[in-house]
Amino acid sequence: MIVSTAAAQRRALFILALTVLLGTSRFITETWAAGALAVGKCGAFGQAYDYAAEAPARAAALKQCKGDCTAVTMKRACAALAVDMANPCGPHGYAVKPKISSSLNAATKKCYEFGGKECVIRAWACDAKG
Repeated sequence: MIVSTAAAQRRALFILALTVLLGTSRFITETWAAGALAVGKCGAFGQAYDYAAEAPARAAALKQCKGDCTAVTMKRACAALAVDMANPCGPHGYAVKPKISSSLNAATKKCYEFGGKECVIRAWACDAKG
């Protein structure tokens, strides 16, 4: 089979364009990889993910959270909040871990450690790489 020079050039150009596109999308994904989870009383929360930096993510999460809230940030990670359904204004736990499964487990475990009886996940969020 004989391939024309024009066809070979088009194929090479397509591969180059695809490589540039993939490289750019990876850069954008890694750049927009900051988030935050705000935690307040009685199960109040706010979340923000895929922000360019941690400070704006923290501000966005705190803005969503009602009442006196604190925020934890995440970069290429996941955060989760667990509350005690037997007493939503009582024990709670939160965690930031590299993977969603580990953050869900750690938040639930913390809730039970602080005295929770029926701890369930109230909120979770992952940034672009979590």
